[in-house]
Amino acid sequence: MATTSRTSSIPPCKACQDRPPLTIDFSMAFQPIIDVRSREVFAYEALVRGLDGSGAAHILGQVNEDNRYQFDQACRVKAVRLAAQLGMDCHVSINFLPNAVYEPAACIRTTLEAAQQYQFPTDHLIFEITENERVVDKDHLKRILQEYRRRGFKTAIDDFGAGYAGLNLLAEFQPDIIKLDMELVRHIDSNPVRHAIVQGILGVCKALSIEVIAEGVETLAEYRTLRALGIHYFQGYLFAKPAFEQLPAIHWPED
Repeated sequence: MATTSRTSSIPPCKACQDRPPLTIDFSMAFQPIIDVRSREVFAYEALVRGLDGSGAAHILGQVNEDNRYQFDQACRVKAVRLAAQLGMDCHVSINFLPNAVYEPAACIRTTLEAAQQYQFPTDHLIFEITENERVVDKDHLKRILQEYRRRGFKTAIDDFGAGYAGLNLLAEFQPDIIKLDMELVRHIDSNPVRHAIVQGILGVCKALSIEVIAEGVETLAEYRTLRALGIHYFQGYLFAKPAFEQLPAIHWPED
């Protein structure tokens, strides 16, 4: 199966050169995103963890302006390598830091080389931008997403409905996927306001041909309410918790 085109013709940007090695040691856990229609895994999200499996906070707390670029690159390579080693035959979803990308075509070089080295298909890569990182230059982000789409990657807005933007961000960028923030999902079965907001978002996404993932789903009542609204991609503790350097078993709920 083809993985990627040759990368030797892509020159590295200045930010790739003469940088000190990253001193942050980390690994990844994986949490499934399931398609309840087919009862198959659509993707696994790669989540930063300490080498002992501890949470991301300590690792992310070491990221600063001086090492942001190296960390973003290292996360991509680590996620691709582990996905290949684990025999992942679906998508892998990787969070990326748009403010760490200098020149989209050049900065994707390391990712393409990793996919080639580990024989992981590039059309199985999803890149998530989180709303919790303020987008400094929207035109720059648009160029990033256009370049990623040109190369066959899927793009997603994570934590949609939280952070610095919501529909305003969607008006600027139309990704392949949005992931509903867990605060919108929480208690949606008993909260008519959240129910109405999610219903409205789904209408917009349907008109724009954008897939929707409900993340952070923890209860059967939340799942059934979201399922009744028409969502079929889910992520959350109800189905599986993240597993450190492995693919967890999945609990498939009954409708």
